[in-house]
Formats: sequence, C-alpha cells, structure tokens
Amino acid sequence: MSGPPRHSIVRATWWALLAPRRLIPIVVVCAPLVVVQGAYSGERSAVLLAAVMCVTFVALAPVSYRVLFPDGLDLSHGAVRLLLYAIIGAGVVLTVAVALPKALDLGPSFLANRYTLMVSVAMFLVGGWGLGRDIGYEQRVIALQRAADEAQLLALKAHLDPHFLFNTLNAIAEWCRQDGVVAEAAVLQLSQMLRTVLAGVKESRWPLERELELVRTLFALHLLRDEELFTVVEKLPDPLPAVQVPPMVLLTLAENAVKHGPGAGHRGRLELTVSASSDGVRLELENPGAFMGPRAGSDGLPTLARRLALAYEGRARLRVGPATDPGRTRAELWLPL
Repeated sequence: MSGPPRHSIVRATWWALLAPRRLIPIVVVCAPLVVVQGAYSGERSAVLLAAVMCVTFVALAPVSYRVLFPDGLDLSHGAVRLLLYAIIGAGVVLTVAVALPKALDLGPSFLANRYTLMVSVAMFLVGGWGLGRDIGYEQRVIALQRAADEAQLLALKAHLDPHFLFNTLNAIAEWCRQDGVVAEAAVLQLSQMLRTVLAGVKESRWPLERELELVRTLFALHLLRDEELFTVVEKLPDPLPAVQVPPMVLLTLAENAVKHGPGAGHRGRLELTVSASSDGVRLELENPGAFMGPRAGSDGLPTLARRLALAYEGRARLRVGPATDPGRTRAELWLPL
C-alpha cells in the first residue's frame, strides 16, 4: 500500500482506516451488528440500513474526532469541542437510524430502538475517539521519524570521500616542498569546495549551476594530482535549466565516477550530460570501467537514494548500471520539477 493522500485530514484519515490492523477489527465489530439487525428486525431492508449505519459511523466518527482534536483530546478550551463532538455523534446516529428510515418509509428495526440508539451514539463517540487517536498518533510518529531522517541526512550531506580528502591533503603537503604555486592553487580549490559544501548543508535546494560548479571543483582537485588521470566532457543545454536541486546530489555520483573509474586504474573520459523536459531534469554521468554491481558496505548511493526519497516523496529516479559502450558505467538521475 502506498502512502496516504496528502490533500486533507479527511482523505488521510479514510486512507489510514484501510490499514489491515484497523479494517479487520472494524469488520469484526460491524458484522455482528448487521447480523443482529437482520435477526431482530421485521424487514429485509433493515440489514441494508445496518450496513449503511456502520459505513457512515466508520467514515465520519474518526474524521470528526481528528478535525475537532487534531493534536489529541484537549479540553484547554473548555468542553465546547467535546460537546460539539457529542452533538455530531448524536446527529449522525439519529439521521441514519431514525430520519432515513422514516424518509424511506421503512418499518421499525432493532438498531432504531430508543435503547439501542444510546448504544449506537456511545459506539460512535468511543469508536471515533479510539480510531482517530490511533491514526493521529501514527501520523505524528511518522512526522517525527521524517524529521529525524532529515536531521540525520542533513549531517550526511557534507559527506565527502575521506580517502579523497586525505590523499589531497597529503598531495598538498608534498607540493608545498616541490611546487608552491600548485600547492597554493590546491589549497584554494579545496577551501572553496569545503566552503560550498558547508553552505549546502544549510540549504534544502540550490541552483543546478552551483551543483555543477562543485562537481567541477572536485574534478579539478583530482586532476591537480594527475593531469592525465581523466578528461571531462560536458554536454549541457544552453541556457542551462534554471532549476533548483538538493545540494550535493550530483557530488556523490561524481565521487563514485572518479573513485571506481580513473581512480581504480580506468583512465579515460568522464562524460557529464544534462537534459531538461517539461516535467523534470535528467543528469547523467558516465565513467570508464565496467559496472561491477552494488558494493557491500557502501553508504554513498543508499544515502543519496534516501535523500531523494525524502526530497521528492519517491518521484525521483536513480539508476547506476552498465553504459551503452562496453566497459563503461553510467549513473542516471532524474529529478521532477
């Protein structure tokens, strides 16, 4: 079952009622009421009336509770909301059990008895309270879990391959003794890159152009250590789409492309392609080296997948696999607008 519709508290509540752990108990409670209504009433239509009552109660009782008490039962405003909830319950029961049969010229039934009407009102109020409270608690837990995931992923946004950082710092230390100009350029580029990363941690979106600049800085730092390690070919539309993307979504793919491509001995061409359509933007990064499948213990791509799921609610697509050309790997990222 996919996630609940997010349009309103009414739809969200109805969707939550379809969960088996709620739907099964509802059926277990309602089925005997329908049977008893048919056994102790004089007309066949009484069974249909009982089914209508059950469906109406289940559809309206938890919704009424959640609308009146969105943060749980709270009497800080006095008993006004509680009284209104009781009035709604009594009104719904009397409408379905008394007014509707009279309007349809139906005979007396078991659930329309004045004593069972009180039981029906009590079931409406108690059932709505129980179901509404349970659904509210569940959705608050989901919201808290979402906030916790976002906080965790916020920290993970700043993730850079530690081996890359250590190797770059070691190379800078060596360049300081051999070539001060190159060392200075490397320090400035690394400083710029880290400054951009730290700025990205504080943002949920930034321009695609800024993401591409960060990736170019990453490539430049690798090439400072070895100018012939790889070449970069960019295939970008002109003008570049003015879209906002989550910070560092492409950086993880760029790190992987260098690490498992040229960094693993597969020198050659890195190809970065950006294409846009009316509903999204596609980012593709291709590197030399055959695709070897998911690597055990890797957290880069799983973390990226989680970030995309949170940022786009499952609408973004990420695929890493063999490229069209043999011996190459392609990472494809599609982000909806």
